[in-house]
Amino acid sequence: MRHVRVIGIGAGNPEHMTVQAITALNSADVLFIPTKGAEKAALAQARRDICTRFLTRDVHTQEFAVPVRRSDADYTETVNAWHAAIAQTYADLIATLTETQTAAFLVWGDPSLYDSTIRILERVKDMGQVAFDYDVIPGITSIQALCASHRIPLNLIGKPVHITTGRAASTEDFSNGASAVVMLDGEQAFNRLHEHDATIYWGAYLGSAQEITVAGNLAEVADTITKARAEARAANGWIMDTYLIRTAKDFDV
Repeated sequence: MRHVRVIGIGAGNPEHMTVQAITALNSADVLFIPTKGAEKAALAQARRDICTRFLTRDVHTQEFAVPVRRSDADYTETVNAWHAAIAQTYADLIATLTETQTAAFLVWGDPSLYDSTIRILERVKDMGQVAFDYDVIPGITSIQALCASHRIPLNLIGKPVHITTGRAASTEDFSNGASAVVMLDGEQAFNRLHEHDATIYWGAYLGSAQEITVAGNLAEVADTITKARAEARAANGWIMDTYLIRTAKDFDV
């Protein structure tokens, strides 16, 4: 049966590749490399660089264009339609494999965290157009890279960790003592959280040569982050950033 490997490749540094991921990479007959337009050409190139660095055998690479998500309708509706389009693209790619071949998708960060490759593959299976199985190889997440760059633990002692998105962050309560990680924040929700006596640990392009980090009292450094983010996006054409907000300490006294 055709086999698909979903390989987490880390947050931007080729050295984030685990031994398991490198072994999985070299077990594939075909590597599917997504392209997302000129603005995110660096992401496709990072995948190519990983292949050049770690492949020890001849493996065919097949690049494919990722369908574009609409932005003119309800968010859930547009994401569902977008995933359906990607699922058809995946089905067409997998159908090009012979019955005994293995293919791999190289997933930024880890396939379990704010990535939809797994759920889209499940959608492909439900479509019934092509028979295959798949496995998942974990990768280093941007959250781990963020904590490493700032030299901080993710959690406070005895307190929970909350992971959310920028879309949801502006309406959430950050005063409960949890360490809150915010991802996919195109709205820069941290600018609306100044009422909290919070500390922010922010990072962009984590693990890569372009990495930028800022930390401090949220009210004091929010403008610095906003400016750094805008300048980096203008310079690179895209940005991936993640941050952690805390409103408590290990020991409240």
